[in-house]
Amino acid sequence: MNASKRALAAAVSTAALLVGLVACSGSDSGDSASSSNSAEAGQAGGDSQAAGGGAQAEGEEGGDAVETPLTGEAKGKAEAAALAAFPGSVVKSEKDAENPGLYAVEIKRADGSEVEVYLDPKTYKVVKTKDEAGDEG
Repeated sequence: MNASKRALAAAVSTAALLVGLVACSGSDSGDSASSSNSAEAGQAGGDSQAAGGGAQAEGEEGGDAVETPLTGEAKGKAEAAALAAFPGSVVKSEKDAENPGLYAVEIKRADGSEVEVYLDPKTYKVVKTKDEAGDEG
């Protein structure tokens, strides 16, 4: 009998926990997407900082779409192609959210200016560029 009471108490507390979780997740449905996006942006930024030397994901600043950092072979090839066209040092490399289907590599040049180089992910050829000042080419 004592075991049945414990089982019942466990079931009731589990049910109460589930009801509480459902109530919390549905109570502010307008912000739940942005909350999860903020969490993803923070996580993506943290991951890229650890792996890529301080790059942060878009979306933490002005609500822009989160851009996924490049990794592995794609990262290596994209950065090499961008550096061949624009010598300097890589600031970050990612799948671009503003130009879906393109890779973006941000490079800091020797003169201190920065350029974002957009690449075709199949050929790793430069498709266009954007200076930090906002000029597209």
